[in-house]
Amino acid sequence: MNLIYNSEQYSVVEFGADRDLEALRFGGYEIVDKGGKREIFIAGVLAQSFRRDVNKLIAGEPTMEEVDEFLGSYEPLMSQPVLLH
Repeated sequence: MNLIYNSEQYSVVEFGADRDLEALRFGGYEIVDKGGKREIFIAGVLAQSFRRDVNKLIAGEPTMEEVDEFLGSYEPLMSQPVLLH
């Protein structure tokens, strides 16, 4: 587990691949919306797509606001309330 992004609005934790756990076969990401107190864990194809899109985003040296805007596109998928963090 590795914290790869942290702003006032969002945090992103990357989980490495674990071939013994199907959910982490290709790794995964936990995206937390701090203000909305909700999160999502993405794995599999969605995690691969997220990784690809993040690599494209950071290649352009984005501002923190641009990264937060990108992460905001995942808000409709965030349905898990953050209880402890």
